[in-house]
Amino acid sequence: MTETVRIGTRGSELALWQANHVKAELERLHPGLVVELEVITTDGDRIQDRPLHEVGGKGLFVKGIEEKLLDGSVDLAVHSMKDLPAEMPAGLVVACTPVREDPRDALCGRDGVPLAQLPAGTRVGTGSLRRSALALRVNPGLTIVPLRGNVPTRLRKVGAGELDAVILAAAGLRRLGLAEHITEALDLERFCPAPTQGVLALQCRSGDTRVRDIARVMADPTTTIAATAERAFLSRLHAGCTVPVGCHAELRAPDVLVVSGLIVGPGGRPYLKASKTGVPADAANLGTVLAETLLGMGGQSVIDALDRRA
Repeated sequence: MTETVRIGTRGSELALWQANHVKAELERLHPGLVVELEVITTDGDRIQDRPLHEVGGKGLFVKGIEEKLLDGSVDLAVHSMKDLPAEMPAGLVVACTPVREDPRDALCGRDGVPLAQLPAGTRVGTGSLRRSALALRVNPGLTIVPLRGNVPTRLRKVGAGELDAVILAAAGLRRLGLAEHITEALDLERFCPAPTQGVLALQCRSGDTRVRDIARVMADPTTTIAATAERAFLSRLHAGCTVPVGCHAELRAPDVLVVSGLIVGPGGRPYLKASKTGVPADAANLGTVLAETLLGMGGQSVIDALDRRA
């Protein structure tokens, strides 16, 4: 009897690439397994006329899929992990995290000019408060233009002259074969990415051991360690899309994990940054302690002020 797994996914080009990538890998690693895709339209796909931080955050991209998981309509969901809220619904777990793609942000511009050298008034599109704040910190003369839509749509706005540049996740560009559009890969030190940027999350029902065992063959231990630290950081901050935060964990040696993070005001100030170093087994605690350090440096005041504005 043929074994089947149904994957729930959004219908964007990037989401379909990710789901098809997982499908191909699972079928390769489990000969005889049949993986089917079910495209699910989420609230995040429907609401395109307002910034995410005004309509409920990135969780809008996963809620509809999670509902299908919980009612048994699909067996597995493939998400960009940075879209997953810090707290998941009861009954769902992340079965595994495959190998991470490039975690950096990328500038895609028409003239090939680096971010710091763009002339005053350059129109840079982004839907991320973190990217907006960090871009203004690097180059205060920029004009930030709020932006929604999938990756190809955003790139087309540059090609059509509606924008001079956009800032996107390098991971999405690379996965879609669009890396040639990258003007500058923004370094992790001055442009800390969103927690778990570049990481895929394979999510299933917590009690579904069959699907968990099937998915686990794609697990990457190094990615799991980094994602554990970065999600613990996010969970401790209790910060959604209304607060510009970044976090990146890197295994620099088999027994050395460095977790860096920041909280930044919308215009680039205040700018609070710190890092913690420890062993991989302590990943979750490192992320939590890093968040508490930033809160103690004044981060709680930044979060409170932004929450009042939201």
